[in-house]
Amino acid sequence: AASFMAVPVATVSRRIASLESALGVRLLERSTRKLRLTEAGAILYEFTSRGLEEMDAGLLALSEQQQNLKGRLRLSLPPNFESMWKLLDSFQELYTNIEIDLFVTERRLDFIEDGIDVALRIGDLVSLSAIARLLLNYRHRVVASPKFLAENLFKNPLDVTTHKCVAWAKKDQDIVWSLGSEKITIKPFIRANDYAYMRYLALNHKYITELPPFYCQESIENGELIEVLPEHPMPSQQVNLVYPSRKHVSRITRVFIDYCVKNFKV
Repeated sequence: AASFMAVPVATVSRRIASLESALGVRLLERSTRKLRLTEAGAILYEFTSRGLEEMDAGLLALSEQQQNLKGRLRLSLPPNFESMWKLLDSFQELYTNIEIDLFVTERRLDFIEDGIDVALRIGDLVSLSAIARLLLNYRHRVVASPKFLAENLFKNPLDVTTHKCVAWAKKDQDIVWSLGSEKITIKPFIRANDYAYMRYLALNHKYITELPPFYCQESIENGELIEVLPEHPMPSQQVNLVYPSRKHVSRITRVFIDYCVKNFKV
């Protein structure tokens, strides 16, 4: 036993003596030449060896699970985050044994209470205790349709205050757009907290609005929307994957995070 555990014989003897003292029974009968289990020692050995076998089986099953990546990922996304939909689809095509529970919400989460493995969050991080992996630095873009711009002229940032505007907002908060060095107070015709709806209104030629690139990049590329005043860019923001701790992160969660960092595109 001492050789197997790589400790001195005296150390093993002390530990056995301590266990016998705690149990109040002798576990080994000692002679000058050999040791043998007492009846109590044989009973204890039978039950503990059974437990060790079960532990070994459990460790083996855990190892196989990690190798085969079979299990469940609990993920939180903000509403209408379409850029992640194709990524989730391709991830599950690659890792066919991983099931995904998707929770769509903008509210701040408690990872333990809500049972979330990883959350995607846009903008500033509220919790300093969470670990973040950067997916994207981005900036919002002021956009409108070609038809709207043909009828409305924009030469400088102040011009956005003279046209019908849709702005992202919650309740009755003041709305300020930072356009380059200018901070412009906006009086929107419509307030909304849904970027998909704001994009819809812009595509229907009625309003100017501001959108993150994952809601407008495709429409800009196909000519449905045009960026207004690109020489006055809005400030940079971030998209992060957030998880509670670097320690004890499951391999499934880690593989998912690494996959997103490598493959996320607007």
